[in-house]
Amino acid sequence: MQRNGKVRLPKGKKVAVNIGCDFDAQSIWIGSFNRTSPAYMSRGEFGAEVGAPRLLKLFDKYGIKTTWCIPGHTVDTFTDICKEVVARGHEVAHHGYVHENPTPLSYEEEEKVMQMGLESLARIGVKPRGYRSPYWDFSPNTLGILEKYGFKYDSSLMGNDLHPYWPRTVEVNADKANVFQAESKVLEIPVSWYLDDFPQMEYLTGGQEGQRPTQDIFDRWASIYDYACDQEEGACYVLTTHPQTIGRAHTIQMLEKLIQYMESRGAWFATLGEIYDNYYEE
Repeated sequence: MQRNGKVRLPKGKKVAVNIGCDFDAQSIWIGSFNRTSPAYMSRGEFGAEVGAPRLLKLFDKYGIKTTWCIPGHTVDTFTDICKEVVARGHEVAHHGYVHENPTPLSYEEEEKVMQMGLESLARIGVKPRGYRSPYWDFSPNTLGILEKYGFKYDSSLMGNDLHPYWPRTVEVNADKANVFQAESKVLEIPVSWYLDDFPQMEYLTGGQEGQRPTQDIFDRWASIYDYACDQEEGACYVLTTHPQTIGRAHTIQMLEKLIQYMESRGAWFATLGEIYDNYYEE
């Protein structure tokens, strides 16, 4: 049985809310989609040069600290804005090097990516406690590598939606029951595709239509928050955004509206690290 727990909240608060900024910039187009034309590079550039500063300004306005999951490639390419994220007091988590899919990698290849990301983050003064897989997927080696490098939490998996839990690797069988292995020492702070802006809003020629109305997205995100607020005790709500997506003029206004709504209903805006620090089991 999955062992999960709750988040200890400040007095008067109802839900721990993390706004995650997956600062992929150009790396997502290189590592995940193999689309390297000037058009796609410009979309990543927009995230770094326009979207990220807009988000930092918005978070300052509301006094919110967030978690930025930054690939090493983004740190190396857009160093100044990454340094600004750190200077503003936001948390930074490991997010691969060039937004690689870990599932086909050998142990040695995946460990090399881990080391490259750590080296890049160290250049801006960051030693991350947390990790987010660029692909929201793991290889059979990922949990072991995270444990080896001393990570405290991960935020990539979906075995729960509103509560942190201890993930387990699973032996997958098609002719008999799957077998769960021992719990990891790395706490999982779960994500959800329903709380991610990229697949719903970002257009990919020949692949993903995106461009959904912002009101539809707001209604879904607010509804999930309402459920956490009204039905769950000690819940966490993990929103995943991308500066090149949520930083557009129409979408950042929607995000501000959501922040105002959640704030009015008792949100405690926290980093993933703060959620980890306040995790408990009864």
